[in-house]
Amino acid sequence: MTLSPQAFAYVSDLVRREAAIVLGPGKEYLVEARLLPLARAAGAADVSAYVSSLQRSGNPTQRMAVVEALTTNETSWFRDGEPFEVFRSTVLPELLSSTPPTRRLNIWSAACSSGQEAYTIAMLLADHGQGRKAEILASDLSTEMLDRTKAGAYSQLEIGRGLPAPMMVKHFRRAGTQWQVSDQLRAMVRTQRINLATPFPPLPVFDVVFLRNVLIYFDAPTKKAILQRVRQVLSPQGYLFLGGAETTLGIDDSWGRTTIGRFTLYRPQAATPGANPPVATAPLTTTVLPPRWAAAAEGR
Repeated sequence: MTLSPQAFAYVSDLVRREAAIVLGPGKEYLVEARLLPLARAAGAADVSAYVSSLQRSGNPTQRMAVVEALTTNETSWFRDGEPFEVFRSTVLPELLSSTPPTRRLNIWSAACSSGQEAYTIAMLLADHGQGRKAEILASDLSTEMLDRTKAGAYSQLEIGRGLPAPMMVKHFRRAGTQWQVSDQLRAMVRTQRINLATPFPPLPVFDVVFLRNVLIYFDAPTKKAILQRVRQVLSPQGYLFLGGAETTLGIDDSWGRTTIGRFTLYRPQAATPGANPPVATAPLTTTVLPPRWAAAAEGR
């Protein structure tokens, strides 16, 4: 590894200031791996030399490229399986029955990376949404990832990461060496650059927020602030999906929790002075998850 302690300290401080993401000791390998393509493109001898050059120049475009490189996460279709089965079998039917049929459903895929999560949701809405109009906001800090999401074009390798073959046939078409998301799905998804660690721009009221596998990168105060801001844009009857290693417990206990199968779902709940942390806001139908989801859906 060629990354110097000084270069790691500079990058860690930059990413923390710009995106509130904590890169502690032991993450040197990640910084080097993510910044190596940038160093090569700039003609630098190695990552440390690239970072030193950036320190001297202070180029804002390069600084943002570093931040985006360190905040872009791996993703794939139907990541972890269970959240999407819960959405399909429990959350979506309840939304369809509890809201007027003429009202559009608003769903937010936060930290969407290259868009697989947003289009996974879109496929489920297209197949099980009973024709209901819906808009999915796909947001990310990286403009490159947002451009990829908007384009909706994926390589064979990316398609092979968790996308069931019947869904590929139904919702994608071949476009040269890539697979293109159908126009129907692309029309459901809009992109917007949002830094979760800063105050949100004006947003609609959402029925569902997918905030999965992103809180793990923040410190506790930032997690709490993000959860509070999400609560402000989520319908009082809305649903919050977090990653398997994430929770509101001990961070923001104004969220109700309910377990469906092996998955924990969160909903807003009004705080009651002196009350214990809420367990659930409303009864939900318990779902037994079919084995096919565990086998066919892995990755985000």
